[in-house]
Amino acid sequence: MHTDRAHDHDPTDRAHDLRHHGDVEVRDDGAQLIDLAVNVRADTPPAWLRERIAGSLTGLAAYPDGRAARAAVAARHGLPVERVLLTAGAAEAFVLLARALKVRQPVVVHPQFTEPEAALRDAGHTVERVLLREADGFRLGPGAVRAVPEDADLVVIGNPTNPTSVLHPAAVIARLARPGRTLVVDEAFIDAVPGERESLAGRTDVPGLVVLRSLTKTWGLAGLRIGYVLAAPETIAELERAQPLWPVSSPALAAAEACMEPRALAEAAHAAHRIAADRAHLVAGLTEFAPDGLRVMEPAEGPFVLVRVPNAVAVRRHLRDLGFAVRRGDTFPGLGEAWLRLAVRDRATVNRFLQALDQAVTLAGR
Repeated sequence: MHTDRAHDHDPTDRAHDLRHHGDVEVRDDGAQLIDLAVNVRADTPPAWLRERIAGSLTGLAAYPDGRAARAAVAARHGLPVERVLLTAGAAEAFVLLARALKVRQPVVVHPQFTEPEAALRDAGHTVERVLLREADGFRLGPGAVRAVPEDADLVVIGNPTNPTSVLHPAAVIARLARPGRTLVVDEAFIDAVPGERESLAGRTDVPGLVVLRSLTKTWGLAGLRIGYVLAAPETIAELERAQPLWPVSSPALAAAEACMEPRALAEAAHAAHRIAADRAHLVAGLTEFAPDGLRVMEPAEGPFVLVRVPNAVAVRRHLRDLGFAVRRGDTFPGLGEAWLRLAVRDRATVNRFLQALDQAVTLAGR
């Protein structure tokens, strides 16, 4: 297993823009593009959730009170409230972890969402990387587990991982845990997995476990900023001390509480099955491009798919000209210019995209 011991002075760090995210693709001149770059479920938030959020606006004169939302999250995962912290999106949680915990040797398992490493570096930490290999399907196997230094006191991994769409077995992730080590598992996309297979949320038997969740992706709340942390009470207390007062707005708290209700959980479960079916349709269409050298990373388990394609830079440019935005892969450590990430969309949108991809591949090959 290849490991990359990254340091601030390593020139390979500067080759990856850790603060580049998919929303950049659909800003400004990309605002009218069909969006396959951002991993937020389409047609969200639903009307009932918009109504709940709107209903909270009459109480904006009062300071936010997160107790009810915190209790709802705790009940949803079968945990005491002392094990729950509400945050302004999962991104705030990464900053809190980087700044509040006494970390000496953090390790980030890549390719994955780059914000955890960016937050650690901004907090002054030197970050080591363990790079999962394409030859292994970017899966966390025994070799990768062994590649994590024994003295690492913080390890970060995504599940399912953005951008590879790999769902790692919970038992394998748990092998990364050690006494004295904080194991951070980013489960921002796990509710898009039917049955939330391989989730570690609710587990209290894994030492040092910290699970991050986001309500952004499934419910379309990126502009509201709401997520939460599940961890041991002492870890939650440390993170909470680092938060400003009233970090989560009243509308975001109303959304969190609503999304924990049985109706919402049932809707999310239904959406996960629909996403799986739409993803299978996308993957089937993409495999038709195998003669052109396109490779789909399988099995994909998240609401997005990672592909390697010849002339990817040109293909992406032509796709933009044809009205589609996709996520470039070269900003993720462990990937390069040949990679693109595609968000799963409904079948009609996917069919239109596949037609545009056919044209883009042809144009890029000329």
